[in-house]
This record gives sequence, structure tokens and C-alpha cells, in this order.
Amino acid sequence: QLVERLIAEATSEATKKGFCDEKLGMAHKDRDYRMGDAKSLDVEIQSLETKLIELEEEIEMLKDAIKQLTEDLNKATELRERENEENLDTMKKAGEGFKAVDEALKILKVFYKQSAKAKVLLQASPVDEDTAGAGFEGAYKGKQESSNGIIGMLEVIKSDFDRTDRTTEAAEKQAEQDHLEFMTQSGMSLAKKEEAEKAKKEQLDNTESQLSTAEDNLHSQTKILQGSIQELLELKPVCIDTGMS
Repeated sequence: QLVERLIAEATSEATKKGFCDEKLGMAHKDRDYRMGDAKSLDVEIQSLETKLIELEEEIEMLKDAIKQLTEDLNKATELRERENEENLDTMKKAGEGFKAVDEALKILKVFYKQSAKAKVLLQASPVDEDTAGAGFEGAYKGKQESSNGIIGMLEVIKSDFDRTDRTTEAAEKQAEQDHLEFMTQSGMSLAKKEEAEKAKKEQLDNTESQLSTAEDNLHSQTKILQGSIQELLELKPVCIDTGMS
């Protein structure tokens, strides 16, 4: 009976030891596996949080750049419109001045020409003899001696009006071309930044979604890990404290 009892006890201990070895091995393996998953998820979460911060900063910078570009475009348009109005007004006044002086020159030239003819005719006429001494000085000469000075001065004024009109017109064309180039380049830059902002916001949404999923997975893995640790704690008094493993 003693032998049979010892054999039964040995068999029971062997069976128990096998059970403990198997369960402890599985529990340790499961714990290590779950812990590895939890660490990987923790690293992923930290990486996603860093990416979120970077994306938020980039989006903020793009917003500032877009705001500044928009203000620059609006200001440039306002200044161009004002400059265009001033140039058109200058050209209009210069054109009117040119026309007025040109008309005056034509009238004066005709007047002085007719006056000169009258002088020539008078020199060949006996009228001077009849009117001399009666308060007559002969035909009106139209101040021929100063005509050249007056006409010359008007020619200079006419030239000034013409130069002002031409230089202002050239400046207006150049300003319009420069404005068009600025608006085109700035518009392209603005479009690129707006597209970049849109892409960054999409990345931000995706990253937030990934972070939420990773946090949920970490929460689940933590619960599973706690279950694995709890299993080891439950096996400890049966298998470890009794020296079965």
C-alpha cells in the first residue's frame, strides 16, 4: 500500500508539474507577447502625437502665409486701381493741354502770317501817304518782333504736354505689366499654399484617426496584458510557491 501510495503521489506530482510547466509557459509567453504589443503601440502613439504637433504648426504657418498673401494681393489691386486712375487723369489733362496749345499755335501762326502779308501789301500801297500825319501808323503789324518768342514758348509747352502724355502712357503700360506679373506669381503661390493647407488638414484628420485607433488598441492590449499578469498571479501559489516549476 505504501508503494502504491508513493506511486500515486509521484504520478500526481508529475501530472501537476506538467500542468504547471505548460500553464506557466503559456502565461509567460502571452504576457511577453501582450507587453510587446503594448510597447509598440505606445511608441506608435508617441510618434503620432509628435506628427500631430508638427502638422498643426505647419497648418498655422500656412494660414499666416495665406492671410499675408491675400492682404498683399488686395493691397496691390487697390494701389494699381488708384495709380491707373491717376495716370489716366494725367494723360487726359496732358492731351487736353496739348490740343489747346496746338489750336492756339495754329491761330497765332495764321494771325502772324496774315499780319506779315498786310505789312508787305502796305509797303506797296499809297495809303500810308494818305494816312500819314492823321494818327495812322500804317497796317497793324501784330507785334511781329515778339511773335517768334510767343510761338517758341507755346511750342515748348506743347512739347511738355506731349512728353508728359507719352511718358505717363509708358509708365502706365509698365505698371500694368508689373502688376499682372505680381498678381500671377502671387496667385500661383496662394493657390499652392491653399492646396498645401488642404493636404495638411487631410493628413491631420488621418493622423488623429490613427491616434484614436492606436489609443483604443493600447487600451485593449493593456486589459489583455493585465489578464495575462493576473493568470500568472493565480498560478503562483499553485505552481511556484509549491516548487512545481
